[in-house]
Amino acid sequence: MPVEYKEEIWANAGSGTFAPYYMASNRFGTVTQKATVMSRSSVTRAMDMSGRWSFGFGGDIIINGSSATDYERYDSKTARWYSRPLRPSVFHIQQLYGELRYRSVFLTAGLKEVGSALLNDALSSGDLTWSANARPIPGVRIGFIDFVDIPLTNGWVQINGNFFYGKPTDNGWLKQHYNYYNAFITTGRWANYKRCYFRTNPQMPLSVTVGMQAAAQFSGYQRYYINGNIEFEEKVPLRFKDFFDMMFPQKSDTFVSGNHLGSWDMTARYSLKSGDTIKAYFQWPWEDGSGIGKLNGFDGLWGIEYKSAKKCLLNGVVLEYIDFTNQSGPLHWAPDDFPGTTITGEATGADTYYNNYFYNGYTNYGMSQGTPMLKSTLYNTDGYLRYTDTRVRGFHLAVTGSLDPSLDYRAMISYRKSWGDPFIPRVNTVHSTSFMAEADYRLQSAPQWSLKAQIAMDRGDMYGNTFGVGISVSYRGSFNLK
Repeated sequence: MPVEYKEEIWANAGSGTFAPYYMASNRFGTVTQKATVMSRSSVTRAMDMSGRWSFGFGGDIIINGSSATDYERYDSKTARWYSRPLRPSVFHIQQLYGELRYRSVFLTAGLKEVGSALLNDALSSGDLTWSANARPIPGVRIGFIDFVDIPLTNGWVQINGNFFYGKPTDNGWLKQHYNYYNAFITTGRWANYKRCYFRTNPQMPLSVTVGMQAAAQFSGYQRYYINGNIEFEEKVPLRFKDFFDMMFPQKSDTFVSGNHLGSWDMTARYSLKSGDTIKAYFQWPWEDGSGIGKLNGFDGLWGIEYKSAKKCLLNGVVLEYIDFTNQSGPLHWAPDDFPGTTITGEATGADTYYNNYFYNGYTNYGMSQGTPMLKSTLYNTDGYLRYTDTRVRGFHLAVTGSLDPSLDYRAMISYRKSWGDPFIPRVNTVHSTSFMAEADYRLQSAPQWSLKAQIAMDRGDMYGNTFGVGISVSYRGSFNLK
């Protein structure tokens, strides 16, 4: 039973209010502040894939000290605004899980980092439905370890999928960061995720994968504020039936139970004779039936990836275009929202991706659970818990390679422009250009040691003008349990 362990010391510092975009994104919410010193200790036992049965486990503890960010809050007693300096907790458990496998089916229970099923988390801008951007949610996940052959297809069609129920633990974070003046705060929610993919024979030069991801939030307690006063409160109790409804959403008196969102996904991978691969892919987001029916125009993530079969100067390239500007049109009208109306026509537009009338923005501890290309609610220092910039268009480019056997590099650049949100559009557009360069050096005489350095910056009025430098030293090892 080989058990791997890792100890890492990370430090970053820079200008601005938060760490630069690329220094914080797609790293499971571990770095957000402009200055951080972090110690991360982990142990992992991966499941053995050779036998019928196997098990694995993992633990990951983070201790850090970081700079604080001022968030605004309203005091209804004095009718005044004031600022509160907030920072991440000094200690938290990032991962703690156990898992079991029988043949091709697995079961994982606990807190585990799980990124995108199809995209390259190290190079992509981020999965639209379930990315590597936010801290993991404790829960139970069951599904297929990998793609498995569908009976009677002779290996030409395979299936992969999994199902997850979890309970977010960020109630305290939400209460600390909310402004208690406008909009609402919802605590006590549950989370659900499921996906199903079909893939053609991967042994052929051309292989296509297609399917859907779906995420949901359900249950919870909402308090709605107007000018600092509680306008109304609503509690959605947790029932056993709700877990079933997340698998097969049921319509209540007016709406489908819970907050549902997801994406249609497709990739086409072509293998060259050299072993190099080229992959083209898209993810089409949806928030309701109009998006599922692809009535939201060109909205989605469109990308192409090149991957080398061996280490060389250019190991991989990812180029992506993201467009969230249609959102099924700018108007939304549903007669059921207005009992007694004589207007029976319906316009299901203004999807306002990642926002919902009952639940806060689709985040965990303030970081987007979907793509970080839409500015996460963590950056709303006015204490607003919803996304302010959902009508976004931009591109993302990332490259990685090896300068020599001991030195790898990675670089990313992106540009985004935002028109705000369909319901709260911006008077003037905002934009951001972000850049990051990283070098990873491993000692040939002691490959268990690794030294990594990053520089990153943002320019524009979406995140502000920031600059940051980060450095880490890590040690990997293993031991056996007999």
